[in-house]
Amino acid sequence: MTIRPAFRALSIALALCGLATVAQAQWKWKDASGRVQYSDRPPPAGTADKDILQRPAVAVTRVKPIAGAASGPLDPAASAAAAGVDPALEARKQQADKQLADAESAKKKAEDEKLAQTRAANCRNAQTYLRSLQDGQRIARSNDKGERIYIDDAERARETQRAQQAVSSDCR
Repeated sequence: MTIRPAFRALSIALALCGLATVAQAQWKWKDASGRVQYSDRPPPAGTADKDILQRPAVAVTRVKPIAGAASGPLDPAASAAAAGVDPALEARKQQADKQLADAESAKKKAEDEKLAQTRAANCRNAQTYLRSLQDGQRIARSNDKGERIYIDDAERARETQRAQQAVSSDCR
């Protein structure tokens, strides 16, 4: 019976030692703006050695390119694998980005079509109203009391000018 508490204590101690090892596998460096950064991955390429404040106990060294080798891999999957990126994940991200761009393009196209339809309807209405004004038809409006009032020549001239402006802006 005394073995169980001892075994439990030993298990806890071993687990804590394992966590301490994981906690020590951290990088600590100053970024370009002077802020201290922590990560389980090495700092970005180009970070000066003087700015690296802490390295893991078993430091991962950067691989330098071989002199005379090509400046970059020709295969995108190989470059993603070399950077530690899952090529399948990158392909899914690119596909999602393409679908998002296609959806935005379709949405913009639908908005443009709706705007064109609205503009065409406004054009037809403005042309019809302008013809009515120019033909000399009597045009009446209702006032706030609900009485019918016919427009006079000055109002007809203002309405004709306004209708011409609407035709010129909507009928392109």
